[in-house]
Amino acid sequence: MNNKSASPKAGKVIRCKAAICRIPGKPLVIEEIEVEPPKAWEVRIKILCTSLCHSDVTFWKSSTDLPKLPLPVIFGHEAVGLNKLKGLWRAWESMWKKWKKEIWWCQYFKGTVENAETASLQRAILASKFGRGYRPNMPRDGTSRFRELKGDVIHHFLNISSFTEYTVVDITHVVKIAPHIPLGIACLLSCGVSTGVGAAWKVAGVEVGSTVAIFGLGAVGLAVAEGTRSNRASKIIGVDINPEKFEIGKKFGITDFINPATCGDKTVSQVIKEMTDGGADYCLECIGLTSVMNDAFNSSREGWGKTVILGVEMHGSPISLNSIEILKGRSVCGTYFGGLKPRSDIATLVQKYLDKVHLRSSFHPCDPNSDSAGLLVFL
Repeated sequence: MNNKSASPKAGKVIRCKAAICRIPGKPLVIEEIEVEPPKAWEVRIKILCTSLCHSDVTFWKSSTDLPKLPLPVIFGHEAVGLNKLKGLWRAWESMWKKWKKEIWWCQYFKGTVENAETASLQRAILASKFGRGYRPNMPRDGTSRFRELKGDVIHHFLNISSFTEYTVVDITHVVKIAPHIPLGIACLLSCGVSTGVGAAWKVAGVEVGSTVAIFGLGAVGLAVAEGTRSNRASKIIGVDINPEKFEIGKKFGITDFINPATCGDKTVSQVIKEMTDGGADYCLECIGLTSVMNDAFNSSREGWGKTVILGVEMHGSPISLNSIEILKGRSVCGTYFGGLKPRSDIATLVQKYLDKVHLRSSFHPCDPNSDSAGLLVFL
């Protein structure tokens, strides 16, 4: 096949620089590595922009209760990049599985599930052909495409590994997007923004006039606020120990703010119940601490209150809930990637941004001259 646009590096090993973790909790080391060419159903991507997700930090600290992390490893899973053979692609976070395709091969259905809305999403996810659990390398054959110059293996992280100039990912972990969106915005859609907005839209299903409490106003929590605001919730309560987050949160739709450090003798759940006359309709935990997960659950309304957990527990600790409180009609669930279907939903978010419907006034690429420039890692 005569492909004049093909890169001269196609089919060859590439040498580039990457930030490598060799010891958990220790600084990453910039080293030159070799990136092998992609195999069948894979694509090699030049990383243009990557951001830092708190999940990277959680695994970098490597709690003993988290899936064992083989070392050395290249972190990073929020990124936008370029494949010279196919155009602009955005690597997205799969979080341990290949179940985010819109057409799943299901070992129980013995066929494909064309439309997740007409099938059991939970069943389709759990029945994915690619299985469950943390996979440190390429999901189809379990091998790595990264090598040290002396030939030793360097492992992948969450099927992406974006803290490198070049990476190789499976085709189910990339989504082609419009080239007009700023790179700093595009990489946030790989995890944080999509997870938060999707959790409000699809997992919680926030309705018009409902009350919402958001625990943690980092990137994911603010994205949750953006999603709840667009669904026209009547009261959006932000909970954070940093008082400066309230002014930031207002831009995303936060109407009320609670600083747990200033609640006195009252618990956060008591304050929220007073503010909402019984509890919030939806509580979303975006930090990753079991104590906060319990606070979120106890802040939900009896009868129908729903708690959604988005944060990866940073210590790997189990959550313990009072069964009597569950019997009162409360529910709790978790989500990866906000329940979105990347092939269609990412394109929708991109278009809404370009049409100035969402995100335009709130999420902006980092100004290289500002103090926040470090939030994006350019390789």
